[in-house]
Amino acid sequence: MVRSDLVIAGSNFIFDHIHENYNDLLTSKKRILVIFRGINTDYFSNSSVTNEKISKINLDLKLSPETFKILLPGRLTKWKGQEMFLESLSLLRVKYGRDNFQSIILGDHQGRKVYFKKLLSMVEQYRLNKNVIFVRHLSEMPVIYYISDVVVSSSIEPEAFGRVSVEAQAMQKPIIASDLGGSKETIKDKKSGFLFKNNNPDSLAENLNNLIDMGKDKLQSIGNEGRKNVLIKFDVEKMCQSTFAEYKKLLKI
Repeated sequence: MVRSDLVIAGSNFIFDHIHENYNDLLTSKKRILVIFRGINTDYFSNSSVTNEKISKINLDLKLSPETFKILLPGRLTKWKGQEMFLESLSLLRVKYGRDNFQSIILGDHQGRKVYFKKLLSMVEQYRLNKNVIFVRHLSEMPVIYYISDVVVSSSIEPEAFGRVSVEAQAMQKPIIASDLGGSKETIKDKKSGFLFKNNNPDSLAENLNNLIDMGKDKLQSIGNEGRKNVLIKFDVEKMCQSTFAEYKKLLKI
């Protein structure tokens, strides 16, 4: 990776990782810089979602219009934190007395059948059968973001960048994410979303409970702040322009 004359890191977290682990291979002739990853903000936009698509997904997933909807996207694997997330939902029910919520865990187990069975067993154990829906795949992510009230990124290991946090903000949804890795750079804590203590179900449950208490106007205000944050820092066009400019410098054209 660091044999190149130019090394582009997708976040400051990766930039620091390169320096900490490969510093002896970096010379004064090599350039290393940060260009944040970007997303298509036209695709991840509320304006891309139609009423027909909303009605279809609500019908397909049997979602109730009266429930508070919590979305956890990401492939089903231990480091994505689905176990800890289910623990936090149990606390939401038992400790905070919340039951009027539906949580969509969206992601394929990719052959990790034992892990998936463990998650199903936890749902039974915590009596979350009426609250948790597993969805393996959806072709249009903007729609599921749109119908959600809050999006969660529960990874217990650092995300290099964390697309979920950025996509959620682009869709004007509050994001709650672990306070480590790339999410610390992409989320404006307490403005466009909230950072909870890593691998701490109590902290996540507390944040979820606080969000449920917020009115629609406050949630919309947080969502609006998230959209502005993404347009300024994480738009794919800006990423491409910055990368192309660096290529031109490298090639001296």
